[in-house]
Amino acid sequence: MDTFEAIRTRRAVKHYDPNHVMPAEQIDELLGLAMLSPTSFNIQHWRFVAVTDPDVRQQIRAAAWDQAHVSESSLLIVMTADVKAWEKEAERYWKDAPDHARDMLVPMIGPFYAGKEQLERDEAMRSMGIAAQTIMLAARAMELDSCPMIGFDHEKVAEIINLPHDHAVGLLITVGKAVKPAWPRPGQLPMDHVVVRDKFD
Repeated sequence: MDTFEAIRTRRAVKHYDPNHVMPAEQIDELLGLAMLSPTSFNIQHWRFVAVTDPDVRQQIRAAAWDQAHVSESSLLIVMTADVKAWEKEAERYWKDAPDHARDMLVPMIGPFYAGKEQLERDEAMRSMGIAAQTIMLAARAMELDSCPMIGFDHEKVAEIINLPHDHAVGLLITVGKAVKPAWPRPGQLPMDHVVVRDKFD
């Protein structure tokens, strides 16, 4: 499937074949593609919690308004990020870069984020959002379906997955084989409502 088709046909699917199994190699391929998503300063602070254990899936389902696709999809990904990744061995993010790039960028990372908690969190959420879209489009290219979710108790899910104190949960993504199509698109805004040419009036 080409990229345009994946974008056009990606929908938030909530009804999956509970018997469909994604091989470990396919899960690794999907997550490997997500790891190619861009991040500021190449920090790569997303942490993908790939949940396949049925008991853990049921616990998360209970914390997600008992939504069936949390446990019936082939894969559940809890999208998290290490919001303090910028201060953890920043040189490793540029270890393969040319010397001049590494020498310029690594010293910039600390001053950019230090003492700016809102920026740290905004960066984490931005990065998770970009990676989430990569996952959903890659899944569609694999002829699978997906659904991004924010309808869950973030604190409870963090507890279930033993989230480190300096990490944040962003969203859940379910991936699998649809058994029922998504609703028709409920109401797409016209382009002139969402595209601003040069500046707002």
